[in-house]
Amino acid sequence: MTIIVGYTPTPEGEAALEHSVKEAHNHGDELLVVNVSARSDPPESTFATDTELEAVRERLDAEGVRYTLRQLVRGKDPADEILGLAEEMDVRGIVIGVRHRTPVGKLLLGSNSQRILLEAACPVIAVKARRKDRQRG
Repeated sequence: MTIIVGYTPTPEGEAALEHSVKEAHNHGDELLVVNVSARSDPPESTFATDTELEAVRERLDAEGVRYTLRQLVRGKDPADEILGLAEEMDVRGIVIGVRHRTPVGKLLLGSNSQRILLEAACPVIAVKARRKDRQRG
């Protein structure tokens, strides 16, 4: 089966990737690592550079997991892209990184993570970055 990983070049995205590798090893799953930007000009901070994507490939190759890496710029919201892929494919689950939000931030229009958690028809694992990693980013 496949696990979708919502990857961003942030401590939270790295935490999601790390956890998904463990899941893949534990269950023999393939990873679909997805990096999404709703627009390309200017690119959003969540959009990985070629260098960052190459680092992901090298890491996954070293881990020995099967994976596909997709970078999408189709004008869709990242949550829409990930939810759509989960519906199209027979996935075991989705792994996403989440960050701490203030109470006011939680009241604003929903984040991509919140939408994925609430709307996905499959299990979703939400992973936080370790405290020391968040301080670096």
